[in-house]
Amino acid sequence: MTLNPAIQTTKHAKYAKEKEVGPKKSFSRWVNRALSLIRSAFVWLAYFAVPMAFFRMTSLLRVSMRFALLPASFLSIATTIFAQQKDIEQSGSAVGVSFTNQIAPILTRKCLTCHGPEKSKGGFRLDTFELLLKPGESKSASIVSGKPQPSELYRRVTIKDEDDRMPQKADPLPEAEIVLIERWIKEGARFDGPDAKAPLVSLVPRTPHPNPPANYARPVPVTALAFSLDGQELAVGGYHEITIWNPADGKLLRRITGVAQRTQSLAYSPAGGLAAAGGSPGESGEVALFDPVKGTLLKVLGTMSDMMLDVKFSPDGTRLAVCGADNAIHVYDVATGKEQLRIEQHADWVMAVDFSRDGTQLGSASRDKTARIFDSKTGELETTYVGHTAAVFDVAFNNDGKTVCSVGRDKKIHFWDTKEAKAKGEIGGFDDEVFKIVVAGNHLFTCSADRKVRQHSIEKRELVRTFSGHRDWVYSIAFDPASQHLASGGYDGEVRVWNIQDGQLVAAFTAAPGYLAAGKKN
Repeated sequence: MTLNPAIQTTKHAKYAKEKEVGPKKSFSRWVNRALSLIRSAFVWLAYFAVPMAFFRMTSLLRVSMRFALLPASFLSIATTIFAQQKDIEQSGSAVGVSFTNQIAPILTRKCLTCHGPEKSKGGFRLDTFELLLKPGESKSASIVSGKPQPSELYRRVTIKDEDDRMPQKADPLPEAEIVLIERWIKEGARFDGPDAKAPLVSLVPRTPHPNPPANYARPVPVTALAFSLDGQELAVGGYHEITIWNPADGKLLRRITGVAQRTQSLAYSPAGGLAAAGGSPGESGEVALFDPVKGTLLKVLGTMSDMMLDVKFSPDGTRLAVCGADNAIHVYDVATGKEQLRIEQHADWVMAVDFSRDGTQLGSASRDKTARIFDSKTGELETTYVGHTAAVFDVAFNNDGKTVCSVGRDKKIHFWDTKEAKAKGEIGGFDDEVFKIVVAGNHLFTCSADRKVRQHSIEKRELVRTFSGHRDWVYSIAFDPASQHLASGGYDGEVRVWNIQDGQLVAAFTAAPGYLAAGKKN
Protein backbone atom coordinates (compact mmCIF):
# COMPACT_ATOMS: atom_id res chain seq x y z
CA MET A 1 0.00 0.00 0.00
CA THR A 2 1.25 3.48 -0.88
CA LEU A 3 1.58 5.60 2.23
CA ASN A 4 0.54 9.17 2.83
CA PRO A 5 3.55 11.46 2.18
CA ALA A 6 2.93 13.05 5.59
CA ILE A 7 3.74 9.82 7.43
CA GLN A 8 6.33 8.08 5.31
CA THR A 9 9.70 7.39 6.88
CA THR A 10 11.45 8.10 3.59
CA LYS A 11 10.89 10.64 0.88
CA HIS A 12 8.49 9.96 -1.96
CA ALA A 13 10.16 8.83 -5.15
CA LYS A 14 10.43 11.75 -7.52
CA TYR A 15 7.87 11.93 -10.25
CA ALA A 16 9.13 10.71 -13.61
CA LYS A 17 10.06 13.59 -15.85
CA GLU A 18 10.39 13.83 -19.59
CA LYS A 19 13.95 13.39 -20.76
CA GLU A 20 15.56 16.66 -21.63
CA VAL A 21 17.98 16.44 -24.54
CA GLY A 22 20.26 19.24 -25.67
CA PRO A 23 22.71 19.44 -28.59
CA LYS A 24 26.33 18.62 -27.99
CA LYS A 25 28.15 21.63 -26.63
CA SER A 26 30.91 21.73 -29.26
CA PHE A 27 28.55 21.28 -32.19
CA SER A 28 26.26 24.01 -30.84
CA ARG A 29 29.13 26.47 -30.56
CA TRP A 30 30.38 25.80 -34.14
CA VAL A 31 26.87 26.29 -35.50
CA ASN A 32 26.47 29.57 -33.60
CA ARG A 33 29.83 30.84 -34.88
CA ALA A 34 28.99 29.89 -38.46
CA LEU A 35 25.62 31.62 -38.29
CA SER A 36 27.23 34.70 -36.81
CA LEU A 37 29.76 34.91 -39.67
CA ILE A 38 27.06 34.44 -42.28
CA ARG A 39 24.90 37.10 -40.65
CA SER A 40 27.82 39.56 -40.55
CA ALA A 41 28.71 38.91 -44.19
CA PHE A 42 25.10 39.39 -45.23
CA VAL A 43 24.87 42.66 -43.34
CA TRP A 44 28.06 43.91 -44.99
CA LEU A 45 26.83 42.94 -48.45
CA ALA A 46 23.39 44.43 -47.84
CA TYR A 47 24.72 47.70 -46.50
CA PHE A 48 27.67 48.34 -48.82
CA ALA A 49 28.58 45.98 -51.63
CA VAL A 50 25.16 45.32 -53.11
CA PRO A 51 23.84 48.92 -52.95
CA MET A 52 27.00 50.32 -54.54
CA ALA A 53 26.98 47.72 -57.32
CA PHE A 54 23.33 48.34 -58.15
CA PHE A 55 23.66 52.09 -58.13
CA ARG A 56 26.60 51.87 -60.54
CA MET A 57 24.73 49.46 -62.79
CA THR A 58 21.65 51.71 -62.93
CA SER A 59 23.83 54.69 -63.72
CA LEU A 60 25.80 53.00 -66.49
CA LEU A 61 23.09 50.88 -68.03
CA ARG A 62 20.14 53.14 -67.27
CA VAL A 63 18.03 50.18 -66.27
CA SER A 64 14.45 50.44 -65.16
CA MET A 65 13.72 52.17 -61.84
CA ARG A 66 12.12 48.92 -60.72
CA PHE A 67 15.60 47.36 -60.52
CA ALA A 68 17.00 50.42 -58.92
CA LEU A 69 14.68 49.93 -55.98
CA LEU A 70 16.32 46.61 -55.13
CA PRO A 71 19.01 48.18 -52.94
CA ALA A 72 16.29 49.65 -50.75
CA SER A 73 14.89 46.16 -50.21
CA PHE A 74 18.31 44.84 -49.23
CA LEU A 75 18.77 47.82 -46.95
CA SER A 76 15.45 47.11 -45.23
CA ILE A 77 16.36 43.47 -44.67
CA ALA A 78 19.78 44.40 -43.38
CA THR A 79 18.28 46.95 -40.99
CA THR A 80 15.92 44.33 -39.57
CA ILE A 81 18.74 41.81 -39.07
CA PHE A 82 20.95 44.45 -37.49
CA ALA A 83 18.16 45.48 -35.12
CA GLN A 84 17.52 41.87 -34.11
CA GLN A 85 21.20 41.29 -33.53
CA LYS A 86 21.38 44.42 -31.42
CA ASP A 87 18.39 43.25 -29.32
CA ILE A 88 20.09 39.91 -28.67
CA GLU A 89 23.29 41.64 -27.63
CA GLN A 90 21.39 43.97 -25.32
CA SER A 91 19.46 41.10 -23.72
CA GLY A 92 22.72 39.30 -23.06
CA SER A 93 24.68 42.24 -21.73
CA ALA A 94 22.65 45.29 -20.79
CA VAL A 95 19.74 43.36 -19.26
CA GLY A 96 21.69 40.27 -18.31
CA VAL A 97 20.58 36.94 -16.92
CA SER A 98 18.15 37.19 -14.02
CA PHE A 99 18.92 34.97 -11.05
CA THR A 100 15.34 35.12 -9.79
CA ASN A 101 13.62 34.46 -13.10
CA GLN A 102 16.12 32.22 -14.88
CA ILE A 103 18.69 30.63 -12.54
CA ALA A 104 16.66 30.00 -9.37
CA PRO A 105 14.01 27.94 -11.24
CA ILE A 106 16.76 25.65 -12.59
CA LEU A 107 18.35 25.15 -9.17
CA THR A 108 15.06 24.51 -7.35
CA ARG A 109 13.90 22.05 -10.00
CA LYS A 110 17.15 20.12 -10.51
CA CYS A 111 19.36 20.59 -7.43
CA LEU A 112 17.35 21.39 -4.31
CA THR A 113 16.32 17.82 -3.44
CA CYS A 114 19.94 16.78 -2.82
CA HIS A 115 21.25 20.12 -1.56
CA GLY A 116 18.49 21.45 0.68
CA PRO A 117 17.79 21.72 4.41
CA GLU A 118 17.03 18.02 4.89
CA LYS A 119 19.71 16.52 2.66
CA SER A 120 22.94 18.33 1.80
CA LYS A 121 25.22 16.06 -0.23
CA GLY A 122 28.85 17.01 0.03
CA GLY A 123 27.98 19.48 2.75
CA PHE A 124 26.68 21.87 0.07
CA ARG A 125 23.32 23.66 0.28
CA LEU A 126 21.68 26.02 -2.15
CA ASP A 127 18.22 26.50 -0.67
CA THR A 128 19.04 30.21 -0.24
CA PHE A 129 21.27 32.48 -2.30
CA GLU A 130 23.42 33.10 0.75
CA LEU A 131 24.07 29.36 1.16
CA LEU A 132 24.67 28.94 -2.57
CA LEU A 133 27.78 31.10 -2.28
CA LYS A 134 29.27 28.98 0.53
CA PRO A 135 31.56 26.07 -0.43
CA GLY A 136 30.79 22.49 0.54
CA GLU A 137 33.16 19.84 1.85
CA SER A 138 35.40 20.26 -1.20
CA LYS A 139 36.20 23.81 0.00
CA SER A 140 36.05 24.93 -3.65
CA ALA A 141 34.19 28.16 -4.28
CA SER A 142 30.77 27.34 -5.67
CA ILE A 143 30.58 30.66 -7.53
CA VAL A 144 33.54 32.76 -8.67
CA SER A 145 32.09 36.03 -9.94
CA GLY A 146 32.93 36.58 -13.61
CA LYS A 147 34.69 33.22 -13.95
CA PRO A 148 32.59 30.14 -14.80
CA GLN A 149 35.50 27.69 -15.19
CA PRO A 150 36.79 27.81 -11.58
CA SER A 151 33.21 27.93 -10.22
CA GLU A 152 32.41 24.55 -8.66
CA LEU A 153 28.71 24.81 -9.58
CA TYR A 154 29.53 25.28 -13.28
CA ARG A 155 32.18 22.54 -13.20
CA ARG A 156 29.71 20.10 -11.67
CA VAL A 157 27.00 20.64 -14.27
CA THR A 158 29.42 20.41 -17.22
CA ILE A 159 31.78 17.61 -16.16
CA LYS A 160 31.54 14.45 -18.29
CA ASP A 161 32.06 11.95 -15.44
CA GLU A 162 28.55 10.83 -14.45
CA ASP A 163 29.68 10.06 -10.88
CA ASP A 164 30.68 13.68 -10.33
CA ARG A 165 28.23 15.46 -12.60
CA MET A 166 25.16 17.16 -11.17
CA PRO A 167 22.37 16.33 -11.06
CA GLN A 168 23.39 12.77 -10.21
CA LYS A 169 21.36 9.77 -11.34
CA ALA A 170 19.48 12.00 -13.75
CA ASP A 171 19.84 13.47 -17.22
CA PRO A 172 22.39 16.28 -17.53
CA LEU A 173 21.13 19.83 -17.71
CA PRO A 174 20.06 20.91 -21.20
CA GLU A 175 22.62 22.98 -23.10
CA ALA A 176 20.38 26.06 -22.91
CA GLU A 177 20.32 25.95 -19.10
CA ILE A 178 24.08 25.44 -18.89
CA VAL A 179 24.60 28.45 -21.15
CA LEU A 180 22.35 30.53 -18.87
CA ILE A 181 24.37 29.56 -15.79
CA GLU A 182 27.62 30.31 -17.62
CA ARG A 183 26.39 33.73 -18.75
CA TRP A 184 25.06 34.56 -15.29
CA ILE A 185 28.45 33.83 -13.70
CA LYS A 186 30.30 35.76 -16.44
CA GLU A 187 28.05 38.75 -15.82
CA GLY A 188 29.06 38.81 -12.17
CA ALA A 189 26.60 36.33 -10.61
CA ARG A 190 24.29 39.19 -9.66
CA PHE A 191 21.46 38.62 -7.15
CA ASP A 192 18.29 40.45 -8.15
CA GLY A 193 15.99 39.15 -5.40
CA PRO A 194 14.70 40.95 -2.32
CA ASP A 195 16.47 38.86 0.33
CA ALA A 196 19.55 36.64 -0.07
CA LYS A 197 18.52 34.68 3.03
CA ALA A 198 15.03 33.87 1.74
CA PRO A 199 14.27 30.31 0.58
CA LEU A 200 15.13 29.93 -3.07
CA VAL A 201 11.66 28.62 -3.91
CA SER A 202 10.11 31.81 -2.57
CA LEU A 203 12.04 33.82 -5.17
CA VAL A 204 10.83 31.81 -8.15
CA PRO A 205 7.87 33.47 -9.92
CA ARG A 206 4.70 31.55 -9.14
CA THR A 207 3.17 29.77 -12.10
CA PRO A 208 -0.54 28.91 -12.16
CA HIS A 209 -1.38 25.43 -10.90
CA PRO A 210 -3.00 23.11 -13.45
CA ASN A 211 -6.72 22.44 -13.29
CA PRO A 212 -8.01 19.34 -11.50
CA PRO A 213 -9.57 16.52 -13.52
CA ALA A 214 -13.17 17.17 -14.54
CA ASN A 215 -13.97 13.63 -13.42
CA TYR A 216 -11.71 11.61 -11.16
CA ALA A 217 -10.58 8.26 -12.56
CA ARG A 218 -9.90 7.16 -8.98
CA PRO A 219 -10.22 8.77 -5.54
CA VAL A 220 -7.27 10.42 -3.82
CA PRO A 221 -6.47 10.00 -0.11
CA VAL A 222 -8.31 12.50 2.08
CA THR A 223 -5.51 14.09 4.08
CA ALA A 224 -7.27 17.37 4.92
CA LEU A 225 -10.72 18.24 6.30
CA ALA A 226 -12.20 21.40 7.82
CA PHE A 227 -15.72 22.51 8.81
CA SER A 228 -16.79 26.06 7.94
CA LEU A 229 -17.42 28.38 10.88
CA ASP A 230 -21.18 27.70 10.82
CA GLY A 231 -20.72 23.97 10.27
CA GLN A 232 -22.81 24.02 7.09
CA GLU A 233 -19.94 23.17 4.75
CA LEU A 234 -17.04 20.73 4.79
CA ALA A 235 -13.83 21.51 2.90
CA VAL A 236 -11.86 18.51 1.60
CA GLY A 237 -8.40 18.44 0.02
CA GLY A 238 -8.30 17.06 -3.52
CA TYR A 239 -5.92 16.90 -6.48
CA HIS A 240 -5.03 20.49 -7.44
CA GLU A 241 -8.27 21.62 -5.81
CA ILE A 242 -10.31 21.98 -2.63
CA THR A 243 -13.82 20.58 -2.81
CA ILE A 244 -16.68 21.96 -0.69
CA TRP A 245 -19.43 19.53 0.39
CA ASN A 246 -22.69 19.57 2.33
CA PRO A 247 -21.84 17.46 5.42
CA ALA A 248 -25.52 16.64 6.00
CA ASP A 249 -26.07 14.77 2.74
CA GLY A 250 -22.66 14.53 1.04
CA LYS A 251 -23.57 16.68 -1.98
CA LEU A 252 -20.84 18.60 -3.79
CA LEU A 253 -21.38 22.36 -3.49
CA ARG A 254 -18.40 23.82 -5.42
CA ARG A 255 -14.77 23.33 -6.37
CA ILE A 256 -11.88 25.69 -5.63
CA THR A 257 -9.10 25.47 -8.20
CA GLY A 258 -5.64 27.03 -8.46
CA VAL A 259 -4.45 24.86 -5.59
CA ALA A 260 -1.16 22.98 -5.07
CA GLN A 261 -0.98 19.37 -6.21
CA ARG A 262 -1.74 17.93 -2.78
CA THR A 263 -3.44 19.55 0.18
CA GLN A 264 -2.27 18.16 3.51
CA SER A 265 -4.09 20.51 5.87
CA LEU A 266 -7.00 22.98 5.86
CA ALA A 267 -8.05 25.59 8.42
CA TYR A 268 -10.77 28.26 8.52
CA SER A 269 -9.82 31.60 10.05
CA PRO A 270 -12.12 33.41 12.50
CA ALA A 271 -12.71 35.91 9.68
CA GLY A 272 -13.87 33.17 7.31
CA GLY A 273 -10.83 32.73 5.07
CA LEU A 274 -9.63 29.22 4.24
CA ALA A 275 -5.94 28.37 4.53
CA ALA A 276 -4.48 25.41 2.63
CA ALA A 277 -1.07 23.84 3.20
CA GLY A 278 0.43 21.31 0.81
CA GLY A 279 2.63 21.11 -2.27
CA SER A 280 4.37 18.51 -4.42
CA PRO A 281 6.39 15.81 -2.61
CA GLY A 282 10.12 16.45 -2.76
CA GLU A 283 9.69 19.50 -4.99
CA SER A 284 7.85 22.39 -3.36
CA GLY A 285 5.52 23.45 -0.58
CA GLU A 286 2.93 26.18 -0.34
CA VAL A 287 0.56 27.82 2.10
CA ALA A 288 -2.21 29.90 0.54
CA LEU A 289 -5.32 31.74 1.68
CA PHE A 290 -8.60 31.42 -0.28
CA ASP A 291 -12.06 32.93 -0.21
CA PRO A 292 -14.08 29.73 0.32
CA VAL A 293 -17.33 31.28 -0.91
CA LYS A 294 -16.08 32.87 -4.13
CA GLY A 295 -13.45 30.18 -4.61
CA THR A 296 -10.73 32.74 -5.32
CA LEU A 297 -7.12 32.93 -4.22
CA LEU A 298 -6.57 35.78 -1.77
CA LYS A 299 -2.81 35.48 -1.30
CA VAL A 300 0.07 33.03 -1.19
CA LEU A 301 1.68 33.46 2.20
CA GLY A 302 4.73 31.34 1.51
CA THR A 303 6.45 28.86 -0.77
CA MET A 304 8.92 26.33 0.60
CA SER A 305 11.39 23.71 -0.62
CA ASP A 306 9.15 20.75 0.24
CA MET A 307 5.62 19.76 1.24
CA MET A 308 3.80 21.67 3.96
CA LEU A 309 1.96 19.27 6.27
CA ASP A 310 -0.11 21.28 8.76
CA VAL A 311 -1.57 24.76 9.19
CA LYS A 312 -3.24 26.48 12.16
CA PHE A 313 -4.58 29.98 12.86
CA SER A 314 -3.93 31.71 16.16
CA PRO A 315 -7.08 32.07 18.31
CA ASP A 316 -7.53 35.71 17.24
CA GLY A 317 -6.88 34.89 13.57
CA THR A 318 -4.08 37.44 13.15
CA ARG A 319 -1.30 34.88 12.74
CA LEU A 320 -0.93 31.60 10.94
CA ALA A 321 1.55 28.80 11.64
CA VAL A 322 2.56 26.21 9.06
CA CYS A 323 5.07 23.37 9.18
CA GLY A 324 6.34 20.63 6.92
CA ALA A 325 9.02 18.53 5.30
CA ASP A 326 11.53 21.40 5.34
CA ASN A 327 12.00 20.66 9.07
CA ALA A 328 10.77 24.12 9.99
CA ILE A 329 7.83 26.06 11.43
CA HIS A 330 6.82 29.30 9.72
CA VAL A 331 4.62 31.94 11.37
CA TYR A 332 2.96 34.59 9.19
CA ASP A 333 1.10 37.82 9.78
CA VAL A 334 -2.21 37.15 8.02
CA ALA A 335 -2.92 40.78 7.15
CA THR A 336 0.43 41.58 5.54
CA GLY A 337 1.43 38.06 4.49
CA LYS A 338 4.90 38.61 5.92
CA GLU A 339 6.79 35.83 7.66
CA GLN A 340 7.28 36.79 11.30
CA LEU A 341 9.12 33.70 12.52
CA ARG A 342 10.99 30.76 11.10
CA ILE A 343 11.71 28.13 13.74
CA GLU A 344 14.30 25.48 12.84
CA GLN A 345 14.67 23.39 15.98
CA HIS A 346 13.58 19.94 14.74
CA ALA A 347 15.90 17.42 13.11
CA ASP A 348 13.23 15.93 10.82
CA TRP A 349 9.86 16.73 9.26
CA VAL A 350 7.59 18.83 11.45
CA MET A 351 4.29 16.99 11.16
CA ALA A 352 1.93 19.26 13.10
CA VAL A 353 1.57 22.57 14.95
CA ASP A 354 -1.01 23.96 17.39
CA PHE A 355 -1.52 27.27 19.18
CA SER A 356 -2.34 27.31 22.87
CA ARG A 357 -5.80 28.63 23.78
CA ASP A 358 -4.38 32.07 24.68
CA GLY A 359 -2.10 32.12 21.62
CA THR A 360 1.11 32.62 23.60
CA GLN A 361 2.58 29.18 22.91
CA LEU A 362 3.08 27.05 19.85
CA GLY A 363 3.28 23.27 20.03
CA SER A 364 4.91 21.02 17.42
CA ALA A 365 5.20 17.31 16.58
CA SER A 366 8.04 15.84 14.54
CA ARG A 367 9.37 12.67 12.97
CA ASP A 368 12.46 13.19 15.13
CA LYS A 369 10.42 11.53 17.96
CA THR A 370 9.94 14.76 19.90
CA ALA A 371 7.12 17.21 20.61
CA ARG A 372 8.05 20.76 21.57
CA ILE A 373 6.63 24.02 22.86
CA PHE A 374 7.84 27.43 21.69
CA ASP A 375 7.05 31.00 22.58
CA SER A 376 4.78 31.98 19.69
CA LYS A 377 6.05 35.57 19.60
CA THR A 378 9.80 35.03 19.83
CA GLY A 379 10.15 31.45 18.63
CA GLU A 380 12.26 30.54 21.65
CA LEU A 381 12.15 26.90 22.73
CA GLU A 382 10.44 26.46 26.08
CA THR A 383 10.35 22.69 26.55
CA THR A 384 10.77 19.36 24.74
CA TYR A 385 8.84 16.15 25.34
CA VAL A 386 10.89 13.01 24.61
CA GLY A 387 8.47 10.35 25.82
CA HIS A 388 7.65 9.03 22.36
CA THR A 389 9.65 6.09 21.07
CA ALA A 390 8.84 6.76 17.41
CA ALA A 391 7.74 9.52 15.06
CA VAL A 392 5.20 11.99 16.47
CA PHE A 393 2.38 12.89 14.05
CA ASP A 394 0.16 15.37 15.89
CA VAL A 395 -0.02 17.62 18.94
CA ALA A 396 -2.88 19.50 20.64
CA PHE A 397 -3.21 21.77 23.68
CA ASN A 398 -5.90 20.90 26.21
CA ASN A 399 -8.38 23.55 27.28
CA ASP A 400 -6.74 23.93 30.69
CA GLY A 401 -3.62 25.39 29.05
CA LYS A 402 -1.42 23.23 31.26
CA THR A 403 -1.52 19.92 29.42
CA VAL A 404 -0.60 18.83 25.91
CA CYS A 405 -1.61 15.67 24.05
CA SER A 406 0.50 14.08 21.32
CA VAL A 407 0.15 10.95 19.18
CA GLY A 408 2.24 9.05 16.68
CA ARG A 409 3.71 5.80 15.54
CA ASP A 410 3.94 4.28 19.03
CA LYS A 411 0.11 3.76 19.07
CA LYS A 412 -0.59 5.83 22.20
CA ILE A 413 -1.98 9.17 23.32
CA HIS A 414 0.60 10.91 25.50
CA PHE A 415 -0.33 13.54 28.10
CA TRP A 416 2.39 15.90 29.36
CA ASP A 417 2.65 19.27 31.08
CA THR A 418 3.52 22.45 29.24
CA LYS A 419 6.16 23.72 31.70
CA GLU A 420 8.59 20.87 32.17
CA ALA A 421 7.31 18.36 29.59
CA LYS A 422 6.81 15.71 32.27
CA ALA A 423 4.58 12.77 31.40
CA LYS A 424 1.12 12.93 32.99
CA GLY A 425 -0.33 9.71 31.63
CA GLU A 426 -1.20 7.91 28.42
CA ILE A 427 -4.00 6.05 26.67
CA GLY A 428 -3.38 2.88 24.67
CA GLY A 429 -5.68 0.43 22.96
CA PHE A 430 -4.80 1.35 19.38
CA ASP A 431 -4.00 -1.42 16.92
CA ASP A 432 -1.83 0.77 14.70
CA GLU A 433 -0.23 4.21 14.52
CA VAL A 434 -2.33 7.27 15.31
CA PHE A 435 -2.33 10.09 12.76
CA LYS A 436 -4.45 12.94 14.12
CA ILE A 437 -5.86 14.20 17.41
CA VAL A 438 -8.55 16.86 18.03
CA VAL A 439 -9.41 18.31 21.44
CA ALA A 440 -13.04 19.39 21.89
CA GLY A 441 -14.05 20.33 25.42
CA ASN A 442 -13.51 17.32 27.63
CA HIS A 443 -13.17 14.94 24.70
CA LEU A 444 -10.40 13.74 22.45
CA PHE A 445 -10.96 12.46 18.92
CA THR A 446 -8.35 10.43 17.08
CA CYS A 447 -7.97 8.60 13.77
CA SER A 448 -5.68 5.70 13.09
CA ALA A 449 -4.20 3.28 10.57
CA ASP A 450 -6.34 0.61 12.23
CA ARG A 451 -9.27 2.12 10.23
CA LYS A 452 -11.07 3.44 13.30
CA VAL A 453 -12.03 6.80 14.76
CA ARG A 454 -12.17 7.02 18.54
CA GLN A 455 -13.62 9.34 21.17
CA HIS A 456 -11.96 9.47 24.62
CA SER A 457 -12.71 11.32 27.83
CA ILE A 458 -9.84 13.60 28.85
CA GLU A 459 -10.88 13.65 32.50
CA LYS A 460 -11.35 9.91 32.92
CA ARG A 461 -8.74 8.89 30.33
CA GLU A 462 -11.07 6.22 28.98
CA LEU A 463 -12.68 5.26 25.69
CA VAL A 464 -16.15 6.71 25.13
CA ARG A 465 -16.98 5.47 21.64
CA THR A 466 -15.43 3.85 18.56
CA PHE A 467 -16.63 4.93 15.12
CA SER A 468 -16.23 2.04 12.69
CA GLY A 469 -16.98 1.68 9.01
CA HIS A 470 -13.88 2.91 7.20
CA ARG A 471 -12.31 0.29 4.95
CA ASP A 472 -8.86 1.85 4.85
CA TRP A 473 -6.48 3.95 6.92
CA VAL A 474 -8.13 7.06 8.37
CA TYR A 475 -5.85 10.04 7.78
CA SER A 476 -7.86 13.10 8.83
CA ILE A 477 -10.60 14.28 11.19
CA ALA A 478 -12.46 17.54 11.86
CA PHE A 479 -14.99 18.49 14.53
CA ASP A 480 -17.82 21.06 14.44
CA PRO A 481 -18.95 22.13 17.93
CA ALA A 482 -22.17 23.74 16.67
CA SER A 483 -23.65 20.64 15.04
CA GLN A 484 -21.68 18.16 17.17
CA HIS A 485 -20.60 16.47 13.97
CA LEU A 486 -17.30 14.69 13.46
CA ALA A 487 -15.89 14.15 9.96
CA SER A 488 -13.21 11.61 9.03
CA GLY A 489 -11.35 10.98 5.77
CA GLY A 490 -9.61 7.84 4.57
CA TYR A 491 -6.92 6.70 2.19
CA ASP A 492 -9.56 5.37 -0.21
CA GLY A 493 -11.12 8.83 -0.60
CA GLU A 494 -14.16 8.15 1.58
CA VAL A 495 -15.46 10.83 3.95
CA ARG A 496 -17.76 9.86 6.80
CA VAL A 497 -19.70 12.30 9.00
CA TRP A 498 -20.85 11.22 12.47
CA ASN A 499 -23.11 12.57 15.20
CA ILE A 500 -21.03 12.28 18.36
CA GLN A 501 -24.06 12.45 20.65
CA ASP A 502 -25.42 9.08 19.55
CA GLY A 503 -22.57 7.74 17.38
CA GLN A 504 -24.80 7.49 14.32
CA LEU A 505 -23.56 7.97 10.78
CA VAL A 506 -24.93 11.18 9.20
CA ALA A 507 -23.43 10.86 5.71
CA ALA A 508 -20.79 8.96 3.76
CA PHE A 509 -19.43 9.88 0.34
CA THR A 510 -16.36 9.61 -1.88
CA ALA A 511 -14.73 13.03 -2.16
CA ALA A 512 -13.84 12.67 -5.85
CA PRO A 513 -16.04 14.72 -8.20
CA GLY A 514 -17.42 12.64 -11.08
CA TYR A 515 -16.05 9.38 -9.73
CA LEU A 516 -19.38 7.70 -8.93
CA ALA A 517 -21.11 9.53 -11.78
CA ALA A 518 -18.66 7.86 -14.15
CA GLY A 519 -19.80 4.47 -12.92
CA LYS A 520 -16.73 3.70 -10.83
CA LYS A 521 -16.86 1.52 -7.75
CA ASN A 522 -14.73 1.52 -4.64
